Amino acid sequence: MGELISMYQGLDTMQQVFWGCAIVASVIFIVQFLLTMMGLDHSDVDVDFDGSDTMDLGNGINLFSIKNFVNFFLGFGWAGICLRDAITNKALLMLASLAVGCLFVAMFVFIYKQTRKLEKNGAFDIHDCLDKAASVYMRIPAGCQGKGKIQISIDGSVHEIYALTDEDEIPSGQTVKVTEILDGETVKVINTQYNLVI
Repeated sequence: MGELISMYQGLDTMQQVFWGCAIVASVIFIVQFLLTMMGLDHSDVDVDFDGSDTMDLGNGINLFSIKNFVNFFLGFGWAGICLRDAITNKALLMLASLAVGCLFVAMFVFIYKQTRKLEKNGAFDIHDCLDKAASVYMRIPAGCQGKGKIQISIDGSVHEIYALTDEDEIPSGQTVKVTEILDGETVKVINTQYNLVI
């Protein structure tokens, strides 16, 4: 361990950044992958900004999520390490690494979208959500002024669907109850913190 620390300290600052990003992102990526294989990884955390622009990419994908940050730093870190000898100019190396990081995000978003399309071809019926409890995945604006997202478990499978509410804004992580099916991908919910669920 001491030798590894000495090797790391002997690197220049840029390479220390690349190695740090690569190692941390790789560990988190492997953990996420193992949880997914075991069917335990049902959630992700969005970096939620105020306002109507949530950078929603569709199919339950948000650009600013923990997974996408991990994917970016995974590509960024390993690109900086692998291209070190090929690109000696530090500015160009940084730009190339940033580009690879963005490419990793785009690649994983594409794969995730294709996976979600396959899931939607399954037997899931949104009407099965009626009167069920769910967890808010992306905050739901007040007074039906915008859509949020909820995660709901139906027959052992977790689904992400759009949600509206007539009530005050409902923050991420809050438990809600589905009260109405609005269309094939949107429901109306109430906040169970202020409403008795029967």
